[in-house]
Amino acid sequence: MTTEQQQRQEPAQPTFEEALARLETLVAQLESGGLTLEQSMLAFEEGMRLNAFCSARLAEAETRIERLVRSRESGELSWEPMNVPQQPSQQS
Repeated sequence: MTTEQQQRQEPAQPTFEEALARLETLVAQLESGGLTLEQSMLAFEEGMRLNAFCSARLAEAETRIERLVRSRESGELSWEPMNVPQQPSQQS
């Protein structure tokens, strides 16, 4: 399968900033009370997925920072690729 085919099959993941902005929009919609029950449930489900996505990205960033700080304390500044296990709800 080519990269182009993969891109057509799998929607691109948003950036952290895009996901956070969408989450904020969903929260505002839910708080406004203007959604139907079905729309509210769909917004809530999407919000939970976005929350998990944002939480995972923040955890990755925190791990990278910890590694850099630890390396710097030893006198060496280095970066290691991160191997963060995917949560079961994120694996497809």
